[in-house]
Amino acid sequence: MVLSLVIISMVAAGALAGVYTLTEATIAKQEAQKQQAAILAVLPEGCTIAEPEQAEGVTIYKAYINNEWVATAVETSEVGFDGPQVIMVGLDAEGQVLDYVVLKQTETPGLGAHIDHWFKDAVGNRSIIGKKAGALTVNKDGGDVDAITAATISSRAFLKAINKAYAAIAAQEVEAATGASQLQAAEQPAEANEVQPAEKEE
Repeated sequence: MVLSLVIISMVAAGALAGVYTLTEATIAKQEAQKQQAAILAVLPEGCTIAEPEQAEGVTIYKAYINNEWVATAVETSEVGFDGPQVIMVGLDAEGQVLDYVVLKQTETPGLGAHIDHWFKDAVGNRSIIGKKAGALTVNKDGGDVDAITAATISSRAFLKAINKAYAAIAAQEVEAATGASQLQAAEQPAEANEVQPAEKEE
């Protein structure tokens, strides 16, 4: 009987491994398509999207129109009440929220799972669309965003993820500005930094 159970377990494990191998490529392709659709959904139409960049633990996709940076799509995440929330959020050049798409979440159905639409609803102070990210908080914590009813923890995690996206862009801008300043200083003429010898009296 033990031998039979071992054989059955091995066959079942092999079957599961085979199914996973066959579906792995399809699943990865579907996730990539979902990600691309989310990027386009949260950015203005007609943008040219740059290659992804990593900053502060998130992935950034900068969008340009006529070579001018107009917005950024950021794939950000935070741990909610029942697991991780993965969100694609679009922010304009001033850091205001354009739109968002929830890529993954395992929050409680009927409660925390409402993050996929709650913060777009034009009811009370739910919507974050048009608000500047960076310091968004729920009203229970003194903020001006209505938390999902009976799902404050999920709501806090969601807003924290949005704020994280803004912080990553801000940090990248600071790094770029610092790098430009250092480059400008390095390119100054050598004679400007040299100490001129004192003139000798004749």
